[in-house]
Amino acid sequence: MAAAAAAAAPCRPLALLLVVALAVSVRGVWCSKSFTIANNCGYTVWPGILSGAGSPELGSTGFELAPGQSRTLPAPAGWSGRLWGRTLCATDAATGRFACATGDCGSGRADCAGGNAAPPATLAEFTLDGSGGLDFYDVSLVDGYNLPVLVAPQGAGAGGNCAPTGCLADLNAACPADLRVASSAEGAVACKSACEAFGSAEYCCDGAYGSPSTCRPSAYSEFFKNACPRAYSYAYDDATSTFTCAGADTAYAVTFCPSTASVKSGAQGDPPLVNGTMAYTGGDQQQFGAATAAARPPSRLVVLLGVAVVLALAGGRLITP
Repeated sequence: MAAAAAAAAPCRPLALLLVVALAVSVRGVWCSKSFTIANNCGYTVWPGILSGAGSPELGSTGFELAPGQSRTLPAPAGWSGRLWGRTLCATDAATGRFACATGDCGSGRADCAGGNAAPPATLAEFTLDGSGGLDFYDVSLVDGYNLPVLVAPQGAGAGGNCAPTGCLADLNAACPADLRVASSAEGAVACKSACEAFGSAEYCCDGAYGSPSTCRPSAYSEFFKNACPRAYSYAYDDATSTFTCAGADTAYAVTFCPSTASVKSGAQGDPPLVNGTMAYTGGDQQQFGAATAAARPPSRLVVLLGVAVVLALAGGRLITP
């Protein structure tokens, strides 16, 4: 008996370690939120990520995504911040400094290291576990536009205004001439906001225009709103542009160039429309569903059954549930 007990003793710490590991897994399953960032463009995109003041980090502040690639980042409880795409990026051979033609964050590296997006850039903004336990999110064109972005939630509980949002349309070619950003090699690469282009209080919602009653939509903000009705087009465009989801297990897909076919205007300056509204395709949602299903951890029941077996082993007996 003593020899058997001595032989069994070394196994118990291993079993207890397994119990602790599975307990951590259970906690992660019960409160798991994540961002799956995917590049559906025909060119490389470098996502940039900036956490809000006092918010925990996501685990990365920027990286490279080749066409067709995606990356999933677990989201800490209470995370807030923004995600965006940087385009036409390269490392200068003379200085070794990394820079992007649009959305650059000024870090000089592939990661943003706390740097913000230089406008114009399409922004996906999030506050998780906010007021009432809801996640708040939007896609904003207030700082201009550089590429199409779709935010699609999955797995949220009942409650809130939980729906896909974003800007599916390619606005660069249709951008008004006085807002357009162009490069000699690529043509139109981004579209400024009126605030960035002109700097006036009227367009920036500053000073005497710093309230919802005095800062109203302009012809320029209406260009963005007509093309992307669910995206923020100016600072006080809250009513149709803020979305909320409930539930601890919500996963958010942030997809650059979500449509498989570019949607462009046939005439310069005319905003492109998708059936008169922002649209997303069933294929995008199906791809997201397949991706999250492949990455999803085991069900709570499977994990809990595993914990029960290990606990039994720790006591020296195997009891199948």
